Amino acid sequence: MMAKQKTERPPTIETVNIGAAAVDIGSREHMAAVNPDVTDTPVRAFGTFTHDLHDLADWFKSHGVTSVAMESTGVYWIPAYEILEQHGFEVVLVNARYAKNVPGRKTDVSDASWLRQLHSYGLLRGSFRPSAQIATLRAYLRQRERLVEYAAAHIH
Repeated sequence: MMAKQKTERPPTIETVNIGAAAVDIGSREHMAAVNPDVTDTPVRAFGTFTHDLHDLADWFKSHGVTSVAMESTGVYWIPAYEILEQHGFEVVLVNARYAKNVPGRKTDVSDASWLRQLHSYGLLRGSFRPSAQIATLRAYLRQRERLVEYAAAHIH
């Protein structure tokens, strides 16, 4: 009996999103990663103030980024999301549980690189984010609900 020869190679994952980047959102700084083939420093830290987020968008544009993945951590992602969207990027909001289950990533630097790599392969699914008009309406409705609750408490 002849032994079977393996002729097939293991499947490889192909890059489907060449302009992919990622941001690991933090309370004090954001770690951003771009394609390591286009720069010597593919990962960079940015502050959380508005001017820092505009610098982040400019850095992404200078490296040919078209789409950005970011984790939805607390409320820290909201200003980054809005500013990147204003600059014309496709922003994909990712639930942190989907990307965190892979071992071997211990720092924010590698988290950002890992997110970028997954995003470049098209493996990240974005969370629902309503349009700006709906988000504004939801904020008004929440505020109204709070005011009605406070008024009821004062009446009692």
